[in-house]
Amino acid sequence: MKKTLGKRYTEVESSEWLTQRLAKLEIHTYEEFAYLVGIDRGTISRYFRHERRPSIDVVAPLCEVLQVSPETLLIVLGALDKR
Repeated sequence: MKKTLGKRYTEVESSEWLTQRLAKLEIHTYEEFAYLVGIDRGTISRYFRHERRPSIDVVAPLCEVLQVSPETLLIVLGALDKR
């Protein structure tokens, strides 16, 4: 039996998800989000454009601010298949 690979988030889907999530959490700018996470805005942008993957020590602060599980974050960042 052949295993079918799931679909992963695209860069556009990841960016749209982040925009919607920040709006839901009433975080109004990427600068505000970067401040809350404690990470440079450019680095966060690279994560959501799939140019970089966050190190393990960055996943927890991102999840805390975004109020999502590590699994959800990794799916959104294109590191894991969508369910």
